[in-house]
Amino acid sequence: MSDSQKPIAVKADAVPPRTRPSNYPEPFFSRMLKREKRQLGDVFGLKNFGVNLTRLLPGGESALLHRHSKQDEFIYILQGEPTLVTETTEVKLSPGMCAGFPAAGEAHQLVNRGSQDVLYLEVGDRTPGDEGSYPKDDIQAVLGADGKWAFTHKDGRPY
Repeated sequence: MSDSQKPIAVKADAVPPRTRPSNYPEPFFSRMLKREKRQLGDVFGLKNFGVNLTRLLPGGESALLHRHSKQDEFIYILQGEPTLVTETTEVKLSPGMCAGFPAAGEAHQLVNRGSQDVLYLEVGDRTPGDEGSYPKDDIQAVLGADGKWAFTHKDGRPY
């Protein structure tokens, strides 16, 4: 779609969900089956940062516990009460709450331990050369020049 064909405004929940629930390889991919992302920033052709409307079903997790080397992240809770899990603490969030995660900061993830869906906005930049590290899992990630994540074991073996 050319820039002249990009919409000016859309109803966020009308944007189709991403076709794959995750880019993670197994055994991590299946942990993301209770997560649905609608890539709002892509609808408008945003290049410098991404915006997702993300739904976590009960028992779902936003991502593996992770941190980015260069990317800042921000979340804003719209519905539900997820638990923000970091390396050092857990905080129950509610609608209207937000959290930010500076690059190279504390690893984090959201987990839906409740019985209702969680809906939130997530915003992250798209800094080239970003890397993802995962303190609790044998996986690491590098953002390629093509904008796609490549995943390996921590010792460098491919998945």
